[in-house]
This record gives sequence, C-alpha cells and structure tokens, in this order.
Amino acid sequence: MKKIGVEKGLTNVADYLKNQGYKVEILSENIENNIAKYGNLDVIVTADYNTNMMGFSDTSTNIPVITASGLTAEEVKNMIDQKAAK
Repeated sequence: MKKIGVEKGLTNVADYLKNQGYKVEILSENIENNIAKYGNLDVIVTADYNTNMMGFSDTSTNIPVITASGLTAEEVKNMIDQKAAK
C-alpha cells in the first residue's frame, strides 16, 4: 500500500486517495511536525499555497513531490502512480 503525505487543506484529494486504497498522512504546515513522517512516505502532495510548503527555499527531498494546484483528485492519483512506480 502506497503511503501518501497530503498537505493540510487538500481534503478532497486525501479523501479520494483513501477511497482508492492509499494510506494517507495529513501534513501540517510546521516542518518539525512532519519530519518524522517523511521517511515512511512514498509521495508528498502539496497544495502550492506557498512557494515552498516547508518554509525554506532550499528544501529538498528524495521523495517525489506533486503539486495538486489545478489538478483533479484523479489526476493527482495518476501522477502518484507514475512517480511512485519509479
């Protein structure tokens, strides 16, 4: 089962992914609260409310990050399937 971190505020995406059989972790805006979760995630989905959800301009991760802005929940799922398969 793929584990997906979804930024707080993307309830429709989180609900859709849960219904599709994914394990979903809601990520808070506070990076310190999320750090322990990152090692267990296959993909992170952000809302792109901020330029960088982590609060830093130089944050990087080995986990694929998908920006959900302008995408349907199904499109986000399709991108997850593509990125998590690599």
